[in-house]
Amino acid sequence: MVQWTKTGSLSKFKMKSSLYYLKYNAVILLMIGLSLTFCAAPQIKDIQPDIIPQKADTVKTVMLGNENLILNYPDIIIRKNIGLLTNAAGVNSRLESSIDVFFNHPEIKLMALFSPEHGIRGAAYAGDLVNDDMDVRTGLRVYSLYGKNKKPPIEMLADPDIILIDLQDTGVRSYTYIYSMAEVMKAAAQYGKKVFVLDRPNPLGGRQVEGNILESGFESFIGMYPIPYRYGMTIGELARLFNTEFEINCDLTVIPMKHWQRDMLWDDTGLHWVPTSPHIPNGLSPLYSCITGPLGELQTISNGVGYTSPFELIGAPWIDAYELADALNSLNLTGVCFRPVFYKPYYAAFNGQNCQGVQIHLIDPKECNLFVTGLHIIQTLIKLYPEQNIFVNKDRLEMFNYVMGCDWILLDLQNNIPVNAIQNKWQDNLQKFNSIREQYLIY
Repeated sequence: MVQWTKTGSLSKFKMKSSLYYLKYNAVILLMIGLSLTFCAAPQIKDIQPDIIPQKADTVKTVMLGNENLILNYPDIIIRKNIGLLTNAAGVNSRLESSIDVFFNHPEIKLMALFSPEHGIRGAAYAGDLVNDDMDVRTGLRVYSLYGKNKKPPIEMLADPDIILIDLQDTGVRSYTYIYSMAEVMKAAAQYGKKVFVLDRPNPLGGRQVEGNILESGFESFIGMYPIPYRYGMTIGELARLFNTEFEINCDLTVIPMKHWQRDMLWDDTGLHWVPTSPHIPNGLSPLYSCITGPLGELQTISNGVGYTSPFELIGAPWIDAYELADALNSLNLTGVCFRPVFYKPYYAAFNGQNCQGVQIHLIDPKECNLFVTGLHIIQTLIKLYPEQNIFVNKDRLEMFNYVMGCDWILLDLQNNIPVNAIQNKWQDNLQKFNSIREQYLIY
């Protein structure tokens, strides 16, 4: 008992001593810290650069239409025969392929796959025809809608009762996926099939609308309908507009996203980007393609396709990089600046040749008029280098006009009509489109 008491007393003594030293050390450390703070603060303040306050992290990952369907509307597709129009970019927020998700679901009967340009897994080069195939992962039949058929014939739609469309669009009129969607909608209307579009973000955002309206006589698979070059709608909203305004009249349902807002660019969505095609490698690529894609059709200027920065560069062997950068920066275009650059393309325009030019930097992409910026670039090249006829490839002018949706923009550029005057010409038609567009917006 005595031994226990002594031991207990000793333990209490040791504990009190330990607490004493801890308190003592804590006081010493606090005094040292305060001393360092008061002594060092003026010196740090003198050399500290101004820091822009960081905004609170408010990113909430967008729920895609494909996830919303599975989580909240599964009865639509349970025990139904399903066809799926998609490609490699048709993934959910966990980067799981829609093909795999639907195929592996125990109560979903995925019967057939439909492939747009670039193929079901995204490997085909732009413009290359894609043949019908067998999907290596699932063994399902893949029907190409970018080969001998653009619109699926009845034999392609014999098995499915419902067609799901899960395509990541890029937000520009000349990207073919929206027309593969339209052709499937037409076939579905003809053969009595239901269509569900699983909505996805527009990487160019949903507010800005710019460019001329495609005109009659310039319809093609890079521009089927009278819409502006940058239409500011999701693929689901666009499907609704196509269905009514262009009298497709299929049995259409759009499965919406959750948490998407109209001012979001891709980086705002919290989602990972999967390349929609070989030269759209990241979430900023659609923005750059809206600027330089039309110019690239001329094949007399490099727009970075064939180098490591597709659509981000403008170059040629005869350009003076600093001269072009100065001229473009002097325009004070909103949200963009230009840096002199030197590079050698690995393929495509000027393959293996030393090029000079500019790299386009989007300083404020939400404010930049992308399509109009591209016109300014073309006009600046004409003014700086009149001896270089960038319209010399006559066989490419037709394609350029199809991308532009008219021929008068080319003529105005050739006649040195100012871009502002060109832009003014399409405003009335653009306002009419905007009035129509408002009726089909979901978000």
